[in-house]
Amino acid sequence: MNTADLGLPVDVPSTALFTDQYELTMLQAALRAGTAGRRSVFEVFTRRLPEGRRYGVVAGTGRVLDAVENFRFDADVLRFLREGEIVGEETLDWLAGYRFSGDIWGYPEGEVYFPGSPIMRVEGSFAECVLLETVILSILNHDSAIAAAASRMSSAAGGRPLIEMGARRTHELAAVAAARAAYVGGFASTSDLAAGFRYGIPTVGTSAHAFTLLHDRERDAFQAQVESMGRGTTLLVDTYDVAEAVRTAVEVAGPELGAVRIDSGDLLLVAHRVRQQLDELGATSTRIIVTSDLDEYAIASLAAAPVDAYGVGTQLVTGSGHPTASMVYKLVARAESEDPKAPLVPVAKKSSSGKISIGGRKWAARRLDGQGVAEAEVVGTGAVPAGLADRQLLVELVKGGEVVAREPLDATRDRHIAARADLPLSATQLSRGEPVLPTEYATEG
Repeated sequence: MNTADLGLPVDVPSTALFTDQYELTMLQAALRAGTAGRRSVFEVFTRRLPEGRRYGVVAGTGRVLDAVENFRFDADVLRFLREGEIVGEETLDWLAGYRFSGDIWGYPEGEVYFPGSPIMRVEGSFAECVLLETVILSILNHDSAIAAAASRMSSAAGGRPLIEMGARRTHELAAVAAARAAYVGGFASTSDLAAGFRYGIPTVGTSAHAFTLLHDRERDAFQAQVESMGRGTTLLVDTYDVAEAVRTAVEVAGPELGAVRIDSGDLLLVAHRVRQQLDELGATSTRIIVTSDLDEYAIASLAAAPVDAYGVGTQLVTGSGHPTASMVYKLVARAESEDPKAPLVPVAKKSSSGKISIGGRKWAARRLDGQGVAEAEVVGTGAVPAGLADRQLLVELVKGGEVVAREPLDATRDRHIAARADLPLSATQLSRGEPVLPTEYATEG
């Protein structure tokens, strides 16, 4: 099959090959050993947050649910595996009927997390769970990294809207996922039309410097844009001389001009000058939008500037220096036989390198202080203490192979705002620091 025949969809027809080969070789060996059907529990967690970060943000959960539903080995995929001699016929026969039939629990999308938080728990047979490792980590690591950066930026923006505009700085399909994750983290809109089409995120965009350069005069460019899009449009004013462009923009559009965009220079200084000039020209309601390689620190530095909105690209889609959340997917419990009634036994990796994990099927709860502010992330096995029963974080996402927790993207965005507000005030500080909540372990016995 020529992969070009598939075109370039926003979604892929199957997620079955979004995995590493060793998942299939483990499957084949387990099938032959008679251990593939053992009931197993895998958990997604991170051992540490990126250096200096005080909390993480769960994002990509909705995309994980889509990926699990689309994890199907169709004829073309099976042919590829057969021709590459990746697995044998017995394994191919098993894969042909693959449907995840287990359960998935997890932190709801938009929730915050900390080192050791069991962000997602996947339960079922070893065979069906092990195949999902790579695709789940791929989605959660990418989306959570973007959402964490977005959250820091939206906090620094102090209520001013943020526009995601990083599509040209990353892979075309990653750009769609990044726009979605940014929306979860607090961004208001995106410039990426595929993200708007796929997820219903509000889209925005007017013109680039090329449009101004196309015309003989800057005035002609502004006139053409206003005639096309109305007086409420946003005019880009830093192609030539900013002050002259602002004057021309108001002359062309009048005081009803929607906004001007500044994409270069000393943004703090230029924003003040442009605001003063707009007010003097009577365009007191014209907004100022700034772009130009912004990150959370640059946004925070503009807090006192007369800026109405920010456009962020490169730093957002690269996680503002941390493009992955470093999550792992580990087997933490399994049955001693394929008997459905066999009890689960905790298992864990032991290593001198620091890559250790804690065995057992876990729950998680967030303990609050007397003022209702979060004070600890409590992770445990066995019975949940009565005082934490109503503060549990994991929710059921998939039951018996069926998705049971789809929700509107706006709900995840609202959840994140609420979750962040419950954290101590130091959570939103941009200075380097430790996780704002300690992780405490409460194990059986």
